[in-house]
Amino acid sequence: MIRVLVSDPISEQGLGKLLEAEDIVVEKKTGLSEDELCAIIAEYDALLVRSQTKVTAKIMEHGTRLRVIGRAGVGVDNIDVPAATQRGIVVLNAPDGNTISTAEHTFAMMISMARKIPQAYASILRGEWDRKTFVGVELNNKVLGILGLGRIGTEVAKRAQAFGMKVLAYDPFLTPQRANALDVQQCTVDEIVVAADFITVHTPLIKETKYLISEREFGMMKDGVRILNCARGGIIKEEALIEALKSGKVAGAALDVYEEEPLAKEHPLKQFPNVVLTPHLGASTEEAQINVAIDVAEEVLKVLRDEPFRNAVNLPSLPADKMKQVEPYLALGENIGKMAAQLVDDPVTKIEISYSGDISNLETAPITRTLLKGFLSYHHGEEVNFVNAPLVAEQAGIQTIETKTSKHSVFTNLIGLEVTTATQTKRIAGTLNNGFGPRIVRLDGYAIDAAPEGRMIVTSHLDQPGMIGRIGMILADANINIATMQVGRKEVGGKAVMVLGIDNPAGPEVVRQLAEIPNILEVHHVEL
Repeated sequence: MIRVLVSDPISEQGLGKLLEAEDIVVEKKTGLSEDELCAIIAEYDALLVRSQTKVTAKIMEHGTRLRVIGRAGVGVDNIDVPAATQRGIVVLNAPDGNTISTAEHTFAMMISMARKIPQAYASILRGEWDRKTFVGVELNNKVLGILGLGRIGTEVAKRAQAFGMKVLAYDPFLTPQRANALDVQQCTVDEIVVAADFITVHTPLIKETKYLISEREFGMMKDGVRILNCARGGIIKEEALIEALKSGKVAGAALDVYEEEPLAKEHPLKQFPNVVLTPHLGASTEEAQINVAIDVAEEVLKVLRDEPFRNAVNLPSLPADKMKQVEPYLALGENIGKMAAQLVDDPVTKIEISYSGDISNLETAPITRTLLKGFLSYHHGEEVNFVNAPLVAEQAGIQTIETKTSKHSVFTNLIGLEVTTATQTKRIAGTLNNGFGPRIVRLDGYAIDAAPEGRMIVTSHLDQPGMIGRIGMILADANINIATMQVGRKEVGGKAVMVLGIDNPAGPEVVRQLAEIPNILEVHHVEL
């Protein structure tokens, strides 16, 4: 008999298919400590959790029968995913179940902020009848700027259009074709910040979106702009928002998420009468809780019955012998994808992955998925996993092509990636070097030899005397130490590329200074 342990409160209605299965026994034991879980986990084939249970490597070591861990929600921060992968345990989540819930909450917050509904309600409870103070604004004919047009952002756009709003949208993977299909105007972040009456964010919290809206952006906004964040705390810099509220630049804000949760008792945001605050309720509907439970329960059932499944956040299962063959290439593939994502500036229309040499004879599908996941998750975060990465690429309008060649003129094995946008093509290739591990050996056709790890400055420039020195001086002035340096060129005085390994992050100001050096063509800060 297959046994499933549910260690957090999860909707029984959502667990329906598991509970109804005649070959499966489901047991609920919540509030267990790590030691208590370790003592019983060996009896179970599957574990279902929400956010309370911390599924550690120690628990998995004791879970000798454990085949799958399901998280009824999106984030898997409470699960040691690398440890699960190492032990061949599939980790599943439910990335789609709270889409409508969060989109609706965003719109509820928008209307509440625009019409001052919470403040008016509080006034009524105080025995007042104050109509002048709570004059609001209409949504009709207003400009809504959406930063992040993934699943939730798309649903918000649909609702905004129904209210007569003009929608401006930014997403790193938004193509003109998809923008036309959704009837939104494709814009840059700066264009949205300048033009929008309402601005809402729907991106993951990653390096590129940390403080996406900060002092600079608030300074560019219209007077009287209104701000929403029902995505992740830290996308909007709270300190900058507070100053913008004090100055009157921002006429209202509606926040469901914060840089630190729970929100501190004396937090400055609580002092503003034009701010609407909720305690991270985006996914808190009966339907969403049921939906995420249904999604994860169905996927767990498929894993237990050896059927195809789709929402794994770690690698799909392969026979042990085949996995052993491809495993050395997985980290290389993922880092090639991550690196490429940070070297292109426009929406991608095509991704071509090539395998040359002995690797072409292997089961390369896991490597392809890993590479796509690395590329897409840089902007889409937890929405992308190893199983759904090809589908996410397809939905974003990205054509994916895989080719194989049995031999290569130089390398025994080579993974190549070519990324195409409307304005550029970026090429990266890597290999496994015996004794040195993963290496990036080609960048836009130039030969280099760089380890795909840590922080890097990647430039394209004209090969001129003093170039390296000028770059070094700017980094030195910023107290950034150069750890490694690789330069690739084809001819003296021609175009060249350079990859610098650096010990400290290079912020936007440093990148700007580097870009202003004469004969620098491109400069990117890459972090792997």
